[in-house]
Amino acid sequence: MSSEQTADNFRSIANHFLVAMPKNGSSFFAGSVVYLCGHTPDGAMGLVINKPSPIRMRQLFESEEKPIPKRFDDQWVSLGGPVQTDRGFFIHTPIGKWNSSIIVNDDIAVTSSRDIVTGLLEDEDNAIKTVAAIGYCSWTAGQLEKEIADDFWLIAPADYNIMFDLPFFKRYDAALRSLGVSAAVRLSGASGHA
Repeated sequence: MSSEQTADNFRSIANHFLVAMPKNGSSFFAGSVVYLCGHTPDGAMGLVINKPSPIRMRQLFESEEKPIPKRFDDQWVSLGGPVQTDRGFFIHTPIGKWNSSIIVNDDIAVTSSRDIVTGLLEDEDNAIKTVAAIGYCSWTAGQLEKEIADDFWLIAPADYNIMFDLPFFKRYDAALRSLGVSAAVRLSGASGHA
């Protein structure tokens, strides 16, 4: 991407969902919904929000030696992406103040520091909504734009109800429906941009 394209034509799609199209086929991203938490001319970062990992939320809280909040007891941690799968991330609202966060907007942050685990344990009013993930997705400069142009992804405005309130297995179809697209698109060869 040239500096001229960067200055004149770049439009960030951070705080959007990337919804995998059939072209993602058998790749890691097949059937994925990615929350795009960063997008600049230099590249992009996101977290898959609809694929459970082998880790349950209770395992994240065990080291704190406190009872797990009931709302997390049976929840899975998402497999956020193929990069740094030994590292944890929390997409959450409100943004709060944590040691290591990426502020996406006035409502959403992505935190990788352990202090948020303590914050969730102390959140008696369930005020913090969160999706925990291990690993993340990343794209180099121009890579995501090319994948979108090649019909690997549909772009949908991020819907916090889909991200925080729906079970994993309902998020893909719900993200498609938010665009007015039938879930059958995943089985067809249909393509296009939103």
